[in-house]
Parts: sequence; C-alpha cells; structure tokens
Amino acid sequence: VQLQAYGGGLVQVGGSLRLSCAASGRTFSNYGMGWFRQAPGKGREFVATINRSGGITIHAAPVKGRFTISRDNAKNTVYLQMNSLKPEDTAVYYCAAGVSELDRNPAEYDYWGQGTQVTVSS
Repeated sequence: VQLQAYGGGLVQVGGSLRLSCAASGRTFSNYGMGWFRQAPGKGREFVATINRSGGITIHAAPVKGRFTISRDNAKNTVYLQMNSLKPEDTAVYYCAAGVSELDRNPAEYDYWGQGTQVTVSS
C-alpha cells in the first residue's frame, strides 16, 4: 500500500493542524494505521494508532487529550487532528500501515508515508 501524508506546516503555540494520510494500492480497511513522529536527533516516537474499523484508538501520553486519530475507510484516509500544539510537538510526522492492529512499535508496521513537517513556534 502506498501512503501519502500531508497537512503539516508552521503554526504558533496553541494552534491546530490536521494531518491527512491518503492510502492507495491495497484494501485500506485491512490495515491498522498509526502516526509516528521524529524530532531532530531523536528516534521515531509513537503518537497514535487506530484499528481497522476505526472503533478503537490509542494515543501516546504526551498527546492524549490534544491529538485525535481517526480514519475514513470510504476515503482511504487516516487523520491526525492536533490541537493545543506545543514547541515539543515539532517533528516530522509519519503515517504507517500494518497488518497488526493497535501496535505502538514502529517495527510492526509494513508501509510508511514520506513524512510531513510540523513546526510549532513559540
């Protein structure tokens, strides 16, 4: 499956962004989806994951209550709504697809998008 992430940009502290990740090539609803991020000099960090149907989500502690993952299987797209953004949210954000569901481990994901930069200025 091919993944294309977009929607990143420059935003001020406290602002909002919505990331989108469009999938093509295979049946989107067969895959659990995840969002990860990587800041300069750091490893890839789990952000959020959603199961195949979209009924169950898990969010990492640093973003819980501020970010929301969702998906629209009819549009083959997964979203990450990011509110109350902080400077520490600055990173490249990646979407990923995997056969396993609700996994926090990036090694369990089989397909990755190219990443979209999110920069939060103070």
